[in-house]
Amino acid sequence: MTLRRYLIALSTLVLAAPANAFAGTFPVQKEFELKTWIPIHLGPLDLSINKAVVYLFMGAALTCLLGIGLMRFRLKPKPGRRETLGEMIYEIAQTQVAEAGLPSKAIGLWFPYVATLMLFIWCVNLLGFLPLPLTGDTWHHIPVWGIYAATSSLSVTLALALMTWVFTHIEGIRYNGPVKYFKSWIPPVPKVLLPMITVIEVLSQFMRLISLSVRLYANMLAGHILILTFIGLIFVFESYLAIPLVAFSAVFYIFEVVIVVSIQAFIFAVLSAIYIGSAIEPEH
Repeated sequence: MTLRRYLIALSTLVLAAPANAFAGTFPVQKEFELKTWIPIHLGPLDLSINKAVVYLFMGAALTCLLGIGLMRFRLKPKPGRRETLGEMIYEIAQTQVAEAGLPSKAIGLWFPYVATLMLFIWCVNLLGFLPLPLTGDTWHHIPVWGIYAATSSLSVTLALALMTWVFTHIEGIRYNGPVKYFKSWIPPVPKVLLPMITVIEVLSQFMRLISLSVRLYANMLAGHILILTFIGLIFVFESYLAIPLVAFSAVFYIFEVVIVVSIQAFIFAVLSAIYIGSAIEPEH
C-alpha cells in the first residue's frame, strides 16, 4: 500500500509538470539492449562485461549473503525471525523441490545444487524489479535509474538450463551405464514405429532444454515489458487521465515481485530436480 501511494504521488507530480518537460518517446525495447561495458575477448570467445553480467554477479553475491545470513551466521538455540525464515527456505528446498523430484540416494549430492539454483534465480529475479542506476545511460552526467532482469535475456536462462540438461545426462549415464540409460528413452513399441518413436524421444530431450530456458525467459521478459509500457504511457500521454495506469501498474508490479519472482524460481528448481531424478531412476 505504501509503495502504491508513493508511485501515485510521484506520477502526479510528473503529470503536473509542463508538457514539454518530458516530451519525447519512450523506447521500451532499448531497456533490454546489452551494450558492452568492459570488452573481454579470448580469441572467438566473447566474455565482455555487460549489464546482464553485472546483475548475475550481484545475484550471486546476494545469494551467498542470504545463505550465510539466514542459515550460518550467529544462529541462536531459540530461533528468531531470521532463523525461522532460513528454516522455511531450507524446508521448501528440501521437501518441495529436492524430495519431490530426486530419489533418496541422490538427495545428498544434488540437494545443494537445486536449492542454490532456486535461491539464485529468486535473487536475480528480485533484483530485476529494484530500480538501480545500472541502465548505462546518464542524464546531465547523473546515472539513470531503471529496472532490468538478467533472466529476461535468453542467453542467461539458456546457460542455466544447459547446466541442468548436462547434469541430467551425466547422472543418467553414471547411475545406469550408457546402454541402459539411452535404451530407457525408448518405450516398448512395435518395431515398425521404432524409428519414429526414437526420433521423437531424442527430440524431446532437447525440447527440455528449450522449454526450461524459454519458460523463465518469457515470463520475466513479458512482465518487464508490461511494466515499462505502463510507465512509458504515463509520460507519453502527459495527462491526468493516465493516473489510473499508475494504480494498475503498481498492482501489476507488486504481483510480479511477490508471486512471479518466487514461482519462476521454484518451478525452475523443481523441474531441474525432476529431470535429474528421472535420469537416475528412468523406470520411475
